[in-house]
Amino acid sequence: MKYTNDKEAIDALSKMNNDLLKEIGKAVYGQDEIIKQVLISIFSQGHCLLIGVPGLAKTLLVNSIARVLGIDYKRIQFTPDLMPSDIIGTEILDHNKNFKFIKGPIFANIILADEINRTPPKTQSALLEAMQEKSVTSAGQHFILEEPFFVLATQNPIEQEGTYPLPEAQLDRFMFSLWLDYPAFDDELTIVRNTTSAHHEALKTIINRDEILFFQQLIRKVPISDNVLKYAVTLASKTRPNNPLAPQVSKNYLKWGAGPRASQYLVIGAKTNAALHGRYSPDIDDVKAVAVSILRHRIIKNYKAEAENISVEEIIQQLI
Repeated sequence: MKYTNDKEAIDALSKMNNDLLKEIGKAVYGQDEIIKQVLISIFSQGHCLLIGVPGLAKTLLVNSIARVLGIDYKRIQFTPDLMPSDIIGTEILDHNKNFKFIKGPIFANIILADEINRTPPKTQSALLEAMQEKSVTSAGQHFILEEPFFVLATQNPIEQEGTYPLPEAQLDRFMFSLWLDYPAFDDELTIVRNTTSAHHEALKTIINRDEILFFQQLIRKVPISDNVLKYAVTLASKTRPNNPLAPQVSKNYLKWGAGPRASQYLVIGAKTNAALHGRYSPDIDDVKAVAVSILRHRIIKNYKAEAENISVEEIIQQLI
């Protein structure tokens, strides 16, 4: 990875992004926008909460992304009896009667936390602490998780019986909240045709771990103009109903708004979106491209919005 300057590196990243989208698209059909957003999150060093009914290829999506990125992947099925040690790992006595730490599935580059709201808050917090600190502690020992470290947690929006919804403070740890919809008719035809035949597409690795880390740091150095920075912070501020910048729609329909972490994610998300498209500095459209996914799980509607059936997405679009 020897680039003469940052612009040349961004050009290389943009080409890799196109190759990644094309390669992942060989296995996952009809979810192009979701794939783009997940890649933005990975290069932004963020995490994703993926919400969709069963059968929309969430596991296949994560598995395919891990394969083309050339990094380790682990899947954790969250259940009511899952314990923190089942995620982090546990100590055992070896044959010499010495304690030995056995690493849990959290020690991977990409974690699929399947149905995260199926397990009690104590176990949820074990994962969420790792997301925030990029490290875990077990029996007094501190372990640093290898980077890149990316969590994609899934939730079923329909069946809520026996679930433990994530509190807002924990939801805030996720950069994106992505909603998967049913595929279009033509996409579903392709899915059924390809998944009911003997042919299976072999995906090739496009990028490696060291390159991912390099581009993550490169994106942090991407310059951003003051007017785009102010737009991002203003947009987050507009979601807070008691803020002087809040428009009437926020005062009418919102109970709580997004915190400063939303402003940070809007800026880094805009930088990543620009870089992945080969642009050397983000503009306001780059902020808009990531705004809905960043804000939708950070703002809380009031009773009036619920009564009038106003969606969070509608409110965000008005604020944009």
